[in-house]
Amino acid sequence: MPMAVEQFERLKVQFDEEYQGARNAGRPLVLDGGLEWKPMSLSPADMDFLNAKHAAAREIALAFGVPPMLLGIPGDNTYANYREANLAFWRSTVLPLVSRTASSLTQWLAPKFGETLRIGFDTDAIDALALDRESTWDKLNAATFLTTDEKRAAAGYGAVESAENPV
Repeated sequence: MPMAVEQFERLKVQFDEEYQGARNAGRPLVLDGGLEWKPMSLSPADMDFLNAKHAAAREIALAFGVPPMLLGIPGDNTYANYREANLAFWRSTVLPLVSRTASSLTQWLAPKFGETLRIGFDTDAIDALALDRESTWDKLNAATFLTTDEKRAAAGYGAVESAENPV
């Protein structure tokens, strides 16, 4: 039930007289009539806890090779920095880990399934690396001194199949 205007004005006057000013500092506020106190900001202790929590999250992320701005901590990232951090995360952390894992699996499984067994991954399927792929394609298309097969080799593909050169 909303408070009447007279009740609200009386509460404001009482609050001003009994709880404001240096002589009333630290005095407890007792609310009655179903009123609740709602804090409008964080206390210094809460803010310090949040800062410590964010600092710990940054340290843990760095230990695992994750750029801290990918954590979504307020104030840590802008859109351009996020894109670069995401790209660095894939290049510096995820791809080397996947590469080592694929290599280890190949070494472990090749004796059983044949020495020609190779386990790999497709970087073209990773959306985060799309800008890298576009840049590579643009550079290869602009390189007039390379043949089609050289461009394909640079992009990670085999030679073009032709009647003279069956694959």
